[in-house]
Amino acid sequence: MRDPVTDLADYTTLRVGGPARELLAPATRSELVEATLGVWASGEDWLLLGGGSNLLVADEGFDGTVIRTATRGVDIAIDADGRHARVRAEAGESWDGLVAATVEAGLAGIEALSGIPGTVGAAPVQNIGAYGQELGERLVGIDFLDYDTGEVLRLDASALGLGYRTSALKRGRAGVVLAIELDLDAGGFSTRIAYAQLAAALGVALGDRVPLADARRAVLALRASKGMVLDAADPDSVSAGSFFTNPIVTEHFARGLRVDAPRWPIGPEEAERVLAPGETVPPLGTGDYRVKLSAAWLIEQSGIARGFALPGSRAAISSKHTLAIVNRGGATAREIAQLAGFVQTRVLAEFGVILHPEPVFVGLTL
Repeated sequence: MRDPVTDLADYTTLRVGGPARELLAPATRSELVEATLGVWASGEDWLLLGGGSNLLVADEGFDGTVIRTATRGVDIAIDADGRHARVRAEAGESWDGLVAATVEAGLAGIEALSGIPGTVGAAPVQNIGAYGQELGERLVGIDFLDYDTGEVLRLDASALGLGYRTSALKRGRAGVVLAIELDLDAGGFSTRIAYAQLAAALGVALGDRVPLADARRAVLALRASKGMVLDAADPDSVSAGSFFTNPIVTEHFARGLRVDAPRWPIGPEEAERVLAPGETVPPLGTGDYRVKLSAAWLIEQSGIARGFALPGSRAAISSKHTLAIVNRGGATAREIAQLAGFVQTRVLAEFGVILHPEPVFVGLTL
């Protein structure tokens, strides 16, 4: 359960980060609970590590204990009516491995989340989403080791404050996700395709359904074309995926942007419909409405092109996608943070929009 102390660069997809004082890798749930409670009782600093795909660790490392979840286990139970299934997965499972297993079992609901790196336990923290699907739409609840009480709790999804790439777990509720439970649809076909780029890749119309394997294959191909699938042969995949979230602003603010700026209305059934240039959000009630902007477009229109790097830096914007910052070989965490800060400053100066980073920063800031 106890690993030799090595640079955390060996455990992160950005391949940066200095050493931890100690690294634990509990392989069972009981070991994970016991190890975590022991670290908490000691009062020392601690860091939970899954797949390391959403983490930027300082070059100086982490002066505390890293707990790396290595628990395994997936259970699939088809309902008596044959139309739905409950899926439970332990936190240390590979997220994409779980998606592959559900697709193989003919279960729909998370197939568009194929190829997202990291572990199952990290998925609800970020409320991961892509290509028209979001984990929160299918999450029933989690098993959670609560920092305040030291107890293992069952938390319903409704108690997690899930939002766009966020949750109460990300915003400060301390603890460890031990397992998740999902409610998926049986039948072998995808949910309705809700993302235009995916529909085009599949050659179908928005709202159509396709065989699950076809949907997964198309998503993986789209992600690979953007360097968003971990691939040892692709230097653009040495990243943390999308480095910035798409900013959410009021419609009033969005009206002040150029008419060609991509934008999506935020509403119960509007989240993936792209507005035409100059179109406003349809009324959903009273007040000012929220609009999601494209961070990639904002970056590009700020004059930052794919492949851009600061002078002398080994960190760069991906050559495939402006939302990703990549380690071109030997980059430091500081270089990555400096580039991210430069991007943030340029977008703010050009559009008055603050881009927020997706990765968790450990020991450094923008």
